[in-house]
Amino acid sequence: MDRFYIVTNDGKDPDYAVTDKVNDLLFKEGKTTYLCKKDDDKRIIRDSIPSDIDCVIVIGGDGSLIEAARVFHAREVPILGINMGTLGYLTEVEVNDIEEELKKLIRGDYTLESRMMIEGAFEDGERDVALNDIVVSRKGVLRVLHFKLYVNGELLNSYEADGIIISTPTGSTAYNLSAGGPIVEPTASMIVITPICSHALNTSSIVLSADDEIVIEIGMGRNGTVEEVFTTFDGADMVSMETGERVTIRRSEADTKIVKLSKISFLEILRRKMKGN
Repeated sequence: MDRFYIVTNDGKDPDYAVTDKVNDLLFKEGKTTYLCKKDDDKRIIRDSIPSDIDCVIVIGGDGSLIEAARVFHAREVPILGINMGTLGYLTEVEVNDIEEELKKLIRGDYTLESRMMIEGAFEDGERDVALNDIVVSRKGVLRVLHFKLYVNGELLNSYEADGIIISTPTGSTAYNLSAGGPIVEPTASMIVITPICSHALNTSSIVLSADDEIVIEIGMGRNGTVEEVFTTFDGADMVSMETGERVTIRRSEADTKIVKLSKISFLEILRRKMKGN
């Protein structure tokens, strides 16, 4: 790896002290670096990204890494996360270990961990991807949503709920977990469906093959009114939908490649997180 693109969460590293340290360390090793450019909304300006990047280094938290994964998903460029927040599932390099860990990266002492992504496609041709989850939820006032869920063209269930989460294994420890869904080993290949506050006693999470195609159809509102919902990708980009419209969700052709430098396992990270430290 010779060309590095550094993405900084300005809120986590406001004075760019960590960013400058990473940049200087790579420069001293003869590497080429580029600092990410962002717009007024703090989003990565995609047109400013060079075409020949070997690795993306994200300085921030898991959310920052997820944003980078969505931006770079088509390029399949490996991503390394430097943790500037609490213990994360994705950003594994701690600030105090930057110099030692970057030396590992430079000498090739790392592995790449592949994480599946999912894609949502709408009837008008619009589409987007997610590393964690795609969530269909209510828009506006509090009310129960009505929707149908199809798997490979066959009706699986009709739901009355606050919404539904379609999660990857990586996202199983995010909103899916908060909604009572199962934890899945992050490198697995499967899709988890978890309703949000379902108004039924027998509605549990469902785990499907990564090759399955899921269609969510928005039903009618109370008293035959038109229902309006949001479909949200990784808690960021939102697409409005209404009664009768569908979103088709399937595995994305591209995966996210996470650079692994430490020997800390997912189970150890999970144990620490469950203990609250």
